[in-house]
Amino acid sequence: MAVTRRGVPPDVAYDVTVIGAGVVGTAVARELARHAGLRVALVEAADDVGEGTSKANTAILHTGFDAVPGSLESRLVREGQRLLTAYAAESGIPVEPVGALLVAWDGEQLAALPGLLEKAERNGYPAARLLGPAEVRAREPHLGPGALGALDVPGESVICPWTTTLAYATQAVRSGVDLLLNCRVEAVSQSGESHLLSTSRGPLRTRYLVNAAGLHADTVDRLLGHDAFTVTPRRGQLIVYDKLARDLVRHILLPVPTALGKGVLVAPTVYGNVLLGPTAEELDDKTATGTTAEGIAALREKGHRILPELHDEEITAVYAGLRAATDQDDYRISAHKEQRYVTVGGIRSTGLTASLAIAAHVTELLAGTGLDLPEPHDPEPVRMPNIGEAFPRLYQRADLIAADPAYGEIVCHCERVTRGEIRDALAAAVPPGSPDGLRRRTRARGGRCQGFYCGAEVRELYERGAEMGTG
Repeated sequence: MAVTRRGVPPDVAYDVTVIGAGVVGTAVARELARHAGLRVALVEAADDVGEGTSKANTAILHTGFDAVPGSLESRLVREGQRLLTAYAAESGIPVEPVGALLVAWDGEQLAALPGLLEKAERNGYPAARLLGPAEVRAREPHLGPGALGALDVPGESVICPWTTTLAYATQAVRSGVDLLLNCRVEAVSQSGESHLLSTSRGPLRTRYLVNAAGLHADTVDRLLGHDAFTVTPRRGQLIVYDKLARDLVRHILLPVPTALGKGVLVAPTVYGNVLLGPTAEELDDKTATGTTAEGIAALREKGHRILPELHDEEITAVYAGLRAATDQDDYRISAHKEQRYVTVGGIRSTGLTASLAIAAHVTELLAGTGLDLPEPHDPEPVRMPNIGEAFPRLYQRADLIAADPAYGEIVCHCERVTRGEIRDALAAAVPPGSPDGLRRRTRARGGRCQGFYCGAEVRELYERGAEMGTG
C-alpha cells in the first residue's frame, strides 16, 4: 500500500485505475480493494483526497425523496443512504438524524407540496407527511413569519463529508490501493489491451479505467473519444454561522426545489454550526471557487426570511463549491466494453449519499466489460477520529488523556483540537497534503478565529510532520 506525491511507480501495470479521489472515486477504489488480487491505482490531480466538490457541499445524507422517480440517481441514492448510514456507524463518521422540513412560503409552493409527497412515495419513501402552519411553527419556533405549511421528511440527516471521503481512502490504501496524488491525467491512448495514461508524474499503464473526475469528467471522457455530456460548473456559495446560532434550528430547513437545485437551505452541521446556502450560479470556469459580495448578501437576505435571528449571529466562515451539473437530471454512468472503460459523470450534490451504491454499480459494470473479479471480502474495519459534536471528542476522554497526555493538550481552542489529534492525522495512512487538509481532518483553524491564534502553531506542527513524510 502507498500514498505518494512523487512519481508513478515504475514498471507497474495496474488492473484498474480510478481517476479522481473525491467521495465517489475513493468509494470505487475501496470497493475494488475488496477483491483481493486486483492491482488498483487511485490518481488525483490535487495534493489530497476530497479536494474538489467533495470538500464543499451541504453535507446532507439524503433519503432521495425528491429524485426523479425511476432514475438511476433515485435508485442509487436510496441504496446508498442505507449503506452509508450503516458504514458511518461502523466507522465513526459523525451523523445526526435531524430530519428535514420543506417549507412553503407562498400559495404556489404550498400547492406543490402534495406533488412532492407523491414523488417521495414513488421513490420508495413513505415516511414523508404534510404539516400545517401551526405544527411547522411548533417544530421550528424561530422560523420567520408567513410559513404556510411544510413537507416533513424525517429520514434526512447531516453528516461529515470530509471524514467519509477520508474513511474510504484509508480503507482503500490499507487494502493495497496505490494512491497517487498531484497526478493529473493529460492524455490517454490504447496500447494493446491496456490504456497508457500520460500524467503529470509520468506514464501509467492500466487494463481497465474508471473516470470519476467530477468537474473534469467530461474532459477525461473526451480523451477516450466520447462526447456524451458536458459538465457545467454550478457554484454554490455558503455561509457558516457560529456555534451560538445552533439552538435556532432543529431540522434541515429546505425550500421547495426548482430546476436549478434544492435552493437555499438552513441546516445544522455535525460540527455544531449552522449552514446557510448554497447559491446556484452557472459558470464556465471550473476553478471559480471564490465567494462574492453579491452572493453572500443574497444568501443573508434569504436567510433572514427563513430564520430572522440569523441576521444577528456571527459568521464564522464563507466558502464556495462547484457542483458537476450536466444537461440531464440524472447521473451519467456508462460502460464502454470495447475500451474497458467506465464513465462516472454528472454526480451532483447527492453523490455523497449515493457513493457506496455508485461504487457497487461501477464494479458491476467493470465486470460486464470483462474484468475478472476475485471473490469479495470485507476490508479491515476502520475507525475514524470523531470531529462531530454529538459524540465524545478526544479532549473529553479522560481515559485516553491518562494514557497519552497529548490528547489533553489543546492547540486550537475554538474547536478544541488537541496536539494528539494533529499528530495522529499527520501520521495516518492518508496524511493531509496541506494545512487545509489538516483542518478537514481535525477542525484545527476551522473555528471562529479562523486560525488567528493557533495558525502559526498548527502550521509548524504540519510542516514538521510533512518533513517526516510518507511517500
